[in-house]
Amino acid sequence: MSQYSKEIDAVASAVKGFPTWNAINPESAARMRLQNRFTTHLDIAKYNAKIMREDMAAYDKDSAQYTQSLGCWHGFIGQQKLISIKKHFGTTKRRYLYLSGWMVAALRSEFGPLPDQSMHEKTVVADLIRELYTFLKQADAWELNHLFRSLDEARAKGDSKAEAEIISKIDNFETHVVPIIADIDAGFGNAEATYLLAKKLIEAGACCIQIENQVSDEKQCGHQDGKVTVPHEDFLAKINAVRYAFLELGVDDGVIVARTDSLGAGLTKQIAVTNEPGDIGDKYNSFLDGEYIDSADQIANGDVVIKSEGKLKKVKRLASGLFCFKEGTGIDRVVLDCITSLQNGADLLWIETEKPHVGQIAEMVNRIREVVPDAKLVYNNSPSFNWTLNFRQQVFDAWQKEGKDVSAYDRAKLMSADYDNSELAAEADKWTQNFQRDASREAGIFHHLITLPTYHTAALSTDNLAKGYFGDEGMLAYVAGVQRKEIRQGIATVKHQDMAGSNIGDDHKEYFAGEAALKAGGKDNTMGQFENV
Repeated sequence: MSQYSKEIDAVASAVKGFPTWNAINPESAARMRLQNRFTTHLDIAKYNAKIMREDMAAYDKDSAQYTQSLGCWHGFIGQQKLISIKKHFGTTKRRYLYLSGWMVAALRSEFGPLPDQSMHEKTVVADLIRELYTFLKQADAWELNHLFRSLDEARAKGDSKAEAEIISKIDNFETHVVPIIADIDAGFGNAEATYLLAKKLIEAGACCIQIENQVSDEKQCGHQDGKVTVPHEDFLAKINAVRYAFLELGVDDGVIVARTDSLGAGLTKQIAVTNEPGDIGDKYNSFLDGEYIDSADQIANGDVVIKSEGKLKKVKRLASGLFCFKEGTGIDRVVLDCITSLQNGADLLWIETEKPHVGQIAEMVNRIREVVPDAKLVYNNSPSFNWTLNFRQQVFDAWQKEGKDVSAYDRAKLMSADYDNSELAAEADKWTQNFQRDASREAGIFHHLITLPTYHTAALSTDNLAKGYFGDEGMLAYVAGVQRKEIRQGIATVKHQDMAGSNIGDDHKEYFAGEAALKAGGKDNTMGQFENV
């Protein structure tokens, strides 16, 4: 017996004991159950935490099994991404969603567009997670609705073979609901604030929370200047807060990503507490810039002096009250951050870098893996990088090192369109194409994400449409540039009424009222013009 039939029988048994429920069709109710596989968003968090753990284990065995995601700023964008993935690849396996704090700040705050500095309302992060999963659940209902309608058509034609094939597709249906890696920034406050917000994110469906080691009230985008980090003990308290939130809500295998911004952060707000030489606080303080002194005569009013490495050090402090790290210590600080986080409850790492360079990432990961052999990264394939210029320069440098003639190229101007058809540009594009595969194999990257790609695609597509529609192309700009492409590429939104749930609603009306249902999908619905495309 198919799972579909079992579901119908289960509903029939539930209805059987209530004579007044005789208008309820068990098959219709079973369809509604199948279209709504997650009754709460906390169920989603539990379901996806298990998937992430399985994916992490698969990556440990084979680095080619890395995972990917794109940042989405609206539920509809996330929904269309997953529908597209299923259409093109037949499965959503190892494809996630990323919830970017940058895009929440820039696109979802009631204050209007904001920079990525934790100034937006923290509640909008949970709101977006909930919205994304609401749209993904609707994608399930939409796809199954089409299968149910096809099943009814096959039955009406008496086509038992087609009926069996469709029931098999229903039984083996793969949900659009996938893991979300959710950006909680630096926790939006102290450890208690972090815990409270983490609970909201998990209740909204998050199985994975990413937190960074910046000061929460001084937080900057990872690709901006002026980043200020906190001592390890402060950061570990927030990792613990997130873990307690997962455990309290029963998501025992929830995933925590510990992000370090130390590579680009030259400042700290406070000196770490240390109790003995060589402890974690002492190691943090050893990176502070300053000068060793021999006597109190070398101390001026307001100077701060600490004991470090058995000597007195007058640490460098700015007018802002912030303390400076020594130049050239970024990589060492990153390695210490990562090892410390993994040894104290984090599951995955995020190292924010200034360029996409496999060798640079691998240098740090290899050092981390000397202590934690299964260390894995979530990596930001950031739009803040000029990918074209970076990889053209990397190829230029590699060729120059090999002794290859690069005199035809100006390294500083390799972004120029003049080089677009050159041998170097073609090789750089290959490097870019293979970046994720190479970095997962050589640099321990389990998950590749692009933080804000749909921010850029929305702007680009809108620019192209506006240029044509308000110019000489007029309506042809939409017809040729949008609608015709939707039809040719099989984009489901060409039938936008159906995508928004019109057919699902019609079927529900028929369940509820039978032949008396007033349905929207009749002959006068213009969506019928797309029935055969």
